[in-house]
Amino acid sequence: MDAKGRLEGKVAIVTASTQGIGFAIAQRLGLEGAAVVVSSRKQKNVDEAVETLRSKGIEAMGIVCHVSNPQHRKDLIEKTVQKYGHIDIVVSNAAANPTVESILDTKEPVLDKLWEINVKSSILILQDASSYLRKGSSIILISSIAGYHPQASMAMYGVTKTALFGLTKALAAEMSPDTRVNCIAPGFVPTHFADFLTKTAAIRKTIEDRTLLKRLGTTEDMAAAAAFLASDDSSYITGETLVVAGGMPSRL
Repeated sequence: MDAKGRLEGKVAIVTASTQGIGFAIAQRLGLEGAAVVVSSRKQKNVDEAVETLRSKGIEAMGIVCHVSNPQHRKDLIEKTVQKYGHIDIVVSNAAANPTVESILDTKEPVLDKLWEINVKSSILILQDASSYLRKGSSIILISSIAGYHPQASMAMYGVTKTALFGLTKALAAEMSPDTRVNCIAPGFVPTHFADFLTKTAAIRKTIEDRTLLKRLGTTEDMAAAAAFLASDDSSYITGETLVVAGGMPSRL
């Protein structure tokens, strides 16, 4: 099937979307016809992302947004609606992993930051956006394969990603029938965010060997999944988590 144009007329917000998985998702949604609103903490990164998207013929706007900042979240939603009039797609991609400590050694401010950015920000952004969502809208939360089995080096991060599985189920029930809510659990993707895991050849090989497809994921793999969940091709899917991890085990 030719997917080009299946998001024509849609308006999409993607948080943390000036690089890595977030940018790939924004670009894919734009190439399929959506107007995309990208955001991240730094104006320079936002400007560069918008310029790149527009050079590919994508209708794009960029807004600085640190998802833990209430005014930034409000501006993100309000400026989107001022320009486009409504919202059809929200991809909540922002995440932080500020520690490699064990859970019992993690200081309270770090625990608060992990919860605030990885879980709470998704809820608060959707609180701001909900009244502008059109019938048939789609929400996509970006979790992680780590949510199924939190590894020692990223244990508390994994726990916050586990929480997103439950949040997906709860929001899908609350926002039905007019809005679908789904989740993507990416496997290991060599981005700046995950480079501490994938830049070492031995660790990379270990991760690859844990997948059935014997490779790491790509940002494009995640973007393709997001485009599917954002489109009407998934119109009878809600409350689900799509694992995109090359066959890596995924069970709670």
